[in-house]
Amino acid sequence: MPEAFGVQDIGPLLVLAPTGEDAILAAELLEREAIPFRVLEHSRELCTAIDDSIGAVLVADEALAKADLAALHARLEAQPPWSDLPFVVLTRSDSGARRLLDELRLPDALGNVMFLERPFSALTLISAVRTALRARRRQRQVRDQMAERAAVTEELTRSQEQLEQLVAERTRSLERAMEQRKLTEAALARAQKMEAVGRLTGGIAHDFNNLLTAMVGSLELLQARVAHDPHAAHHADIAVQAAERGAKLTAQLLAFSRQQRLDLRPVDVNALVRNMDRLVTRAVGSGVEVRFVLRAEGSWVVADSNQLELAILNLAINARDAMNNGGMLTITTDCIAIDDPAIETGEAVTIAVADTGTGMSPEVLAHAFEPFYTTKGLGKGTGLGLAQVYGIARQSGGDVRIESETGHGTTVCIVLPRVEPPLRQAANLPTAARAGAELAGREERMPLLVIDDDPAVRETLVQGLEAEGFAVIEAADGRTGLALVERGAPVALAVIDFAMPGLNGAEVARGMQRLRPGLPIIFASGYAETAALDSISGAITLRKPFKIADLTRAIRHLLEGPGAPADRSSRRLQP
Repeated sequence: MPEAFGVQDIGPLLVLAPTGEDAILAAELLEREAIPFRVLEHSRELCTAIDDSIGAVLVADEALAKADLAALHARLEAQPPWSDLPFVVLTRSDSGARRLLDELRLPDALGNVMFLERPFSALTLISAVRTALRARRRQRQVRDQMAERAAVTEELTRSQEQLEQLVAERTRSLERAMEQRKLTEAALARAQKMEAVGRLTGGIAHDFNNLLTAMVGSLELLQARVAHDPHAAHHADIAVQAAERGAKLTAQLLAFSRQQRLDLRPVDVNALVRNMDRLVTRAVGSGVEVRFVLRAEGSWVVADSNQLELAILNLAINARDAMNNGGMLTITTDCIAIDDPAIETGEAVTIAVADTGTGMSPEVLAHAFEPFYTTKGLGKGTGLGLAQVYGIARQSGGDVRIESETGHGTTVCIVLPRVEPPLRQAANLPTAARAGAELAGREERMPLLVIDDDPAVRETLVQGLEAEGFAVIEAADGRTGLALVERGAPVALAVIDFAMPGLNGAEVARGMQRLRPGLPIIFASGYAETAALDSISGAITLRKPFKIADLTRAIRHLLEGPGAPADRSSRRLQP
């Protein structure tokens, strides 16, 4: 039965009844009921014996009369929030005992107190003790629940802090992602804008090249006819020089529009920049101090070394122009890891050109790569320098970045994908001369075929070649020229414009070579992106504008060989 009440784990009952037989009787009853207890001998032991492990206190009123109630009250007040130690006080029924209780004010001093008036039965005492112990058990349960709640609260607090931290990190991550998205969208908008401007510029350059080809060829013919007149010859020379300047301008436009044909090869960046030391120093003049910082040792990129040198030189000259009173020009190479959709390899080589000049405002910076945009005075620049650098970098698989602030200088950085150093470079053996020689050996004294959809260009080429003694057949488009060969027209060599309506130059050339294998081809193109021509055997390409003399040299190069040259009698055949 005692075990059913579960008092064993509550803690011992303190018994303080130093006089009379109360302690003895209580001990006998408690032992019989298997209730743990501990008997105190003196009232002074009570304060020190009380702790959280005690189940309850059974005390006689006369013992409390001798105790330090103030100290006992202070000890009870110091209990933890869950604890309210039960007291069972044995009292007497006489008037003296009642006066003592009134004087001691035990309810105030002890708090959780139950009075048991003598005489009482054993059952009454045991019931009172068990009631006190059960109350203590519930206090312990409350303690355990409070501890669990405290642990849960602590865990919730910790989880909340972790959640807040995760939310803060996620918020920062989203902010970074949004910022990166804004930068990416801005870069995409800039790239789309530059792409659109590039397409427009490339088309304009092509049209200008056609015009310049007609002008240059006509001026060549005119120079031959006015050679006896110094005054007229002088004006013709001026016109030729102007046309040549126009040709350089269109070449820059093609570079910006990424339609310039680049000779892409592995390039050792440090070696290239190191070899430009004297060139850059002379170009910027003595008023600018030039410093090279080469950190990209052993790093290679795929680029056209001549065009890359031109890009660096353009940047150096721009930097010089931004430092009116002299300053410092620093050219730095470096290797970096990069996370940029424009750079596929993830590793890049940078060539940064930095100056201590006037810098650029945000408004100027927004237009820096646009062709013909310049802040220089009239006659001091075309506005194509940075545009050309941008085109060269993009066509080489890279990008260009600018950092600038008004009054704090400018840094322009060319970023190119890094590649492995080449083990060896294979030589490309020319086949055009062999093909032309074989054809010249087989078919003698045959005319040339000129195909161009621009009447002015076509007429200029025909007249120029006739002036050189060649017989010429002409066609206004690719289908007409191909039909001539299909009908068996004798042709020693074809001069074909690349960009034509209907069939383009590459399609015409392939059709002709199916009918006449090994037929030498010269492509005349105002565009520079002519990769489709690489598969045509026995062919070379002349970039418009070109001189009649350049065309004549190319024809002689393809037709030289053991056989007789093409018929150079002056006759003109129409399709």
